[in-house]
Amino acid sequence: MTTTASTSVLPAAAAVQQRVADLAATHIAPWQEGYLKDRSNAVAALARLRRGAGREAGETPDLWSLIDTDPLHTPVAGRGPLSEQELVRAENALHAALTLWAFHQQSRGASMHRRHTRERPGGLGAAVRRLMPADGIDEPVRKRLVRAGTAADLAALTQRLRDIVTLLRRKDIPLDYALLAGQLYVWQWPDGPTAVRRQWGRSFHEQRRTRPAPDETTAPSSDEDTTPDTDKDAS
Repeated sequence: MTTTASTSVLPAAAAVQQRVADLAATHIAPWQEGYLKDRSNAVAALARLRRGAGREAGETPDLWSLIDTDPLHTPVAGRGPLSEQELVRAENALHAALTLWAFHQQSRGASMHRRHTRERPGGLGAAVRRLMPADGIDEPVRKRLVRAGTAADLAALTQRLRDIVTLLRRKDIPLDYALLAGQLYVWQWPDGPTAVRRQWGRSFHEQRRTRPAPDETTAPSSDEDTTPDTDKDAS
């Protein structure tokens, strides 16, 4: 499913948003498949990504050869090359989304990246809603989403998202990281945070109206993550 930005965001930002989302999906798909099949190269890739968490793109030389941003430098039909500002924001959004996914996927035996569909909402708001009881609102959890929405910059937002991902990870609740990558790009533009918060709010209510599939029942809540780290995540 394609992702578009709110009309309050410049059309140019919306176009790049989709490119960032598509590139995130292209990166994650083979890593996730390989990790779940315990392939050494994918396991090593996740370990490298996790070491880049909390940093801006380009600050971790070890990831330069891992995260291929060449598609962002390739002009597409209808517009010229991305500006320096567009490139920096696209690279930072991609980096943040991929490192968050690597943290989420660590030691998990199921796919923690799952594309959003109308039948199975995969946005951040929907994922947070699944942390709550079906018949009520968990205020501390809701406030985490609100707090993320009021972050002053991408660095603060990424840290607050990591706190939410920690909760999702404990219950094996997946997230559409391609969708998130595009939203993180939009976030960095004027009016972007407002547009993204609106998308998260809609996603939250969308999940409330959607009955989870039988295989999506969340695990019992736990104060601690009881799934032990495997040897493949020791690096």
